[in-house]
Amino acid sequence: MRIILHIGLPHCGAARLQAVLDDKRGQLLQKGVLFAGGAGRKNHTRLYMAVSDPGHVDPLRFARGFAATAAQERLRRVVTQDLQAEVARHAPEVVLLSAHQLATLPNRSELERLKALLGTVSDDITILAHVDEQARVLLRHYAQAVQEGRTASLDQELALTDAADWRAAALKDWARISPALQDFPELQGVPHWLDYARLVARWEEVFGAGKVVLRPYAPDRFQSGEIIDELRGMLGIEGNIGKADPAPPAPLPSAATLARWRALNGVFVKLLGTGRVIPRPLWKTLLGEVAIPGEPIPAARLSAFSKRFEKDNRALVKAHPALTEASLKRDRARGTWAEADPGQGFRATQYAAAFLPRIDDATRKAKKAQAGAGVKKASDAEGLTPTAEKILSDRAKENFFHLRGGRFAPHNRLGRVNEEDPAEAFAELPARDLPEGSSGKVIVGCMKNEAPYILEWIAYHRQIGVDNFLIYTNDCTDGTHELLDRLQELGIVQHRYNNDWKGNSPQQHALNKSLKEPVIRNAEWVIHIDVDEFINIRVGNGTLADFLDRVPDATNVAMTWRLFGHNGIERFEDRLVIEQFDSAAPKYCPKPHTTWGFKTMTRNMGAYAKLSCHRPNKLDPAMKPKMKWVNGSGQEMTETYHEKGWRSDLKTIGYDMLQLNHYALRSAESFLVKRQRGRALHVDRSIGLNYWVRMDWGGNKDVTIQRNIPRLRAEMARLMADAQVKRLHEAGVEWHKAKAAELHAMPEFQELYAQAIGTDLTELERVAFALALDMES
Repeated sequence: MRIILHIGLPHCGAARLQAVLDDKRGQLLQKGVLFAGGAGRKNHTRLYMAVSDPGHVDPLRFARGFAATAAQERLRRVVTQDLQAEVARHAPEVVLLSAHQLATLPNRSELERLKALLGTVSDDITILAHVDEQARVLLRHYAQAVQEGRTASLDQELALTDAADWRAAALKDWARISPALQDFPELQGVPHWLDYARLVARWEEVFGAGKVVLRPYAPDRFQSGEIIDELRGMLGIEGNIGKADPAPPAPLPSAATLARWRALNGVFVKLLGTGRVIPRPLWKTLLGEVAIPGEPIPAARLSAFSKRFEKDNRALVKAHPALTEASLKRDRARGTWAEADPGQGFRATQYAAAFLPRIDDATRKAKKAQAGAGVKKASDAEGLTPTAEKILSDRAKENFFHLRGGRFAPHNRLGRVNEEDPAEAFAELPARDLPEGSSGKVIVGCMKNEAPYILEWIAYHRQIGVDNFLIYTNDCTDGTHELLDRLQELGIVQHRYNNDWKGNSPQQHALNKSLKEPVIRNAEWVIHIDVDEFINIRVGNGTLADFLDRVPDATNVAMTWRLFGHNGIERFEDRLVIEQFDSAAPKYCPKPHTTWGFKTMTRNMGAYAKLSCHRPNKLDPAMKPKMKWVNGSGQEMTETYHEKGWRSDLKTIGYDMLQLNHYALRSAESFLVKRQRGRALHVDRSIGLNYWVRMDWGGNKDVTIQRNIPRLRAEMARLMADAQVKRLHEAGVEWHKAKAAELHAMPEFQELYAQAIGTDLTELERVAFALALDMES
């Protein structure tokens, strides 16, 4: 087995390459190539942070909590263990690792540490780097660095063009680090790695002669479907691995914008020195507000810098077959560089003064959060509980101590809704008269063996304003088919059998078919949720119309999950789900990734060609300007969600007006039955302890949905007034009780049951355990 270690270079297409590698992970594995996941999903920054010199704290280690030597040592152990486990699991012919930050490592000791880590799985290591002409790369580096806080102009690099040893001169100030003032050499210093000849020599001194391979970076090729050919070339593989859609390159900021940003950065750094706090998102936002259009800095103005490397570049072209003269050819000289006029009489101090109220507000919030972080639950502050000490793996324990006190530690200090006190009941909602030809607000769902829960779910959603239901079922044995058939006879739902599903997912097969149904084609809004998910609306009379009236321009609503655990209820009972389970995950819970998953309510306007589990997909480019995605607080989400994404993040989370209550487990016995029948979306994945740990959240009481219980009971009574509906519901209840008893008698399921109810963890322990199970499963 051999390792291909892709070290970038920075600003030479690594991010685009990694995105395609992530997308093609499965196809590559079939070809014997493992794109490792333990070191990072796409960019393997964990590998980079694990091997950097302990005393050299870079921006990533500082931001992610690995600045301390002990924390970095724990990270190194975990990355090593994860890599070994992945290799053992998949037995690949090639392991591919990619982190463009690796090229920036300044010290031989770091490369030796990296070689030792990789050597635990293979000694056959090839170093691969993509390169472009130095002036072009420098301009891309400069633009990003200035956007992230750089204060020095390009004069810093141009002053070194006559240095006898360019790399040594570039590294002169790399030991100066002051995180509080944004003073990191990776950000403020000269990029030493632009000396490609010395870069190759250094890496080959450690990994062996001829072990470094340079390939050309061509922006047009990387941003088109031709990137698949580049992957084949760098990996030495043949055959089909699918296609890659073109990705438009991000334009460089104008020269005037960079001049403005650099000046404003200088003022911001002075403000940091006074004790103010400017979080990265705010810093970036403020810079964006002063950007102006114009031409970017042309590489032709940096010809003196380009000439510094021409001789070495010619030698590299001869030594590396993939390179051609054009690969490193400089742009024809056109004048010399001088910083652009920022335009319009721009004065950084005036803009900073205007921004000061927002900076001071951010400072107050940051200091309040720091003070609040000191008030932790005793278990989190003092260490692991006895249960966690017993059941958590070493990796999970490492996760716990790393997450503690950091930005990913869960808490319930989010939003403005009082969730613990019962409120006045919502009024009943009569069925509305739909316009001719309209099926109104429609839920499309998939079910398998859900008979005891159907009536509550349908009655609830009818009472918040859902007009129609299209339900697909497959292979049910508990009476689900029969109950839905009767509800169809009564005009309550439309039921479709999905026993002939094809592919890996009965759910996706059903959703594909649903788009041909008149009830979906004529819908105002299309909502895909499951029977364990309830739309909890907290404004007005608690109806969909009340929420939508507050977001009249919304085209899509990301309804973020709030996970409700088993609440200590072990036995399955025929009682309302929304009444039994009122203990939930904290609202602030960015990890594990499933906690903030969402389902989407989509205005039916022909914008998307496909309906998937969490969201619509395949956006018509002509409709993109019309898209407006909002979260559960009615706030507009970032444009990235227009075409991808199925979970909320730190920027987009919001629950104030709407949340999706997700009762994935219900009682412990209900979980056993669910475990036995499998999952609708991925029938090849078992639902074991991993699923329980991810979903059994509690400790945060939320009874806001219970305002719906009176009107829910009234609607259920109307449905069960039909004798056949009542009989089928009761038969389904008895089937589930019998199935639970049957599973208790099976050692495999009884062991899982005992494990599940014995997994009593704090919130932070649950996060740590879930993240570890991701890698260990």
